[in-house]
Amino acid sequence: MSWGRPAADAIAEVADGLGARRLFLVTSGTLNRRTDAIAAIRRRLGERVVGLFDECEEHSPQGSVLRAAGEIERAAPDLIVTIGGGSPIDTVKVAQIVLAEGILSVEELVRLRVTTNPDGSWNVPPSKPSPVRQIVLPTTLSAAEFSNIGGCTDRARQVKDLYVAKYSCAQAVILDPAITVHTPEWLWLSTGIRAVAHAVESICSRAPNPYVDANSAEGLRMLSASLRANKARPGDLDMRLQSQLGVWLASVGIGRVPWGASHGIGHQLGGVAGVPHGHTSCVMLPSVMRWNRAHVEAPLARIAQAFGEPGADAADLVQRLIAELGMPTRLADVKVGPEHYDRIAEASMQSPMVKANPRPITGPAQVKEILAMAQ
Repeated sequence: MSWGRPAADAIAEVADGLGARRLFLVTSGTLNRRTDAIAAIRRRLGERVVGLFDECEEHSPQGSVLRAAGEIERAAPDLIVTIGGGSPIDTVKVAQIVLAEGILSVEELVRLRVTTNPDGSWNVPPSKPSPVRQIVLPTTLSAAEFSNIGGCTDRARQVKDLYVAKYSCAQAVILDPAITVHTPEWLWLSTGIRAVAHAVESICSRAPNPYVDANSAEGLRMLSASLRANKARPGDLDMRLQSQLGVWLASVGIGRVPWGASHGIGHQLGGVAGVPHGHTSCVMLPSVMRWNRAHVEAPLARIAQAFGEPGADAADLVQRLIAELGMPTRLADVKVGPEHYDRIAEASMQSPMVKANPRPITGPAQVKEILAMAQ
């Protein structure tokens, strides 16, 4: 973990420490073609860069993942450097499984997706270690860099599947607030709410963990203050770094405790209706908190305490933060309506996170109840 140092220098230092000499860059087309950030990193790394893939697509569709894997394989790097938000990071996570298993088709890839048992436990197909690892320089607050869980959208089924492999997570994470100034405000702030959702659903988990609770609460405290500062003073790099560090703490529950319906339904808002990753948490989290309330009263009280308003309604505090940041607060704001409910509900019932919700969700009708609350 590195933070507060110039990105290009930190990448070179980490690569040196890993003994890597052939670096393959994965990023977004926007960051590569509309800013000088990637060019500056390439200049610093020089001939060590053996290739670049900048065709990552939102929600990491299968085709994009397979194309990335093909480009990586042809370049034969010894390290992938991923620069960007959740979509590039997830693209590489799933591409590493593709490379490890020699996958050539969508049909082969789908067979390695995570499925769930009726009790919400995960069936994770085994996969070989990836032949090449990644280090990550995140440019959003989605926290994908802290997880070995990758989302990949099956456009034919309109479902966002999860893929898990032991070595798909980042070998190192580099936090540089300077490169994040290129991130559009809506994307930065909405993924900040995604990190808030990580903390909230960790604290409200049906299998809580005191270590996770303590870190999540501190992450919420940091994010509540720093995201408001990011909105007011977007050029304040110190506060942008505070948001990045808050994400680190808020997301410590990844892989340690089961999350719930805000994440599970949110994934399907992306797969079915194309809602951006961060916006899914903005429009779902408060309603899921309210729907779960009777089952998580004590955790919600801890969340209100972390926001500095003990005794207040935690869902209202989260919704107020979302509104103050100028983010969408209702499904209607992201062009999702009742006509989408059946497809979202059916897809959500395939999610291990929906099945692990602290208030049991046993069928699509309950998912539609939550969607109606969020409308």
